[in-house]
Amino acid sequence: MAIYGVGLLAFCYIVGQLVGDYLGKILGINANVGGVGFAMLLLIVLSSYLQKKKFLDEPSESGIKFWSNLYIPIIVAMAATQNVKLAFTSGIVALLVGLMPVLICFFCIPLISRLTKWK
Repeated sequence: MAIYGVGLLAFCYIVGQLVGDYLGKILGINANVGGVGFAMLLLIVLSSYLQKKKFLDEPSESGIKFWSNLYIPIIVAMAATQNVKLAFTSGIVALLVGLMPVLICFFCIPLISRLTKWK
């Protein structure tokens, strides 16, 4: 039952957009900063938490899994409406926001490979 995942998806999207808007205001940018990413992370965290605590029945779990699988293409389409030109003309913040996660992930690869035991 796919309809059960829509409520959680809508909640995560609204909260993510609010967080992104407030983050943009804090940084002095008249744009949403990372709202899509915050929404995606919130959906992952909430759905995992609800599944571990057994708060969901089977139709709800299948609905959330269905919307989780469709979430990335939906969010990419929603993110396409954001004002990219404003983000790049706002200064170095856009560059740092793009480079920092890439560099952090790049430097975490050796740490993760040491923690993972290969067979």
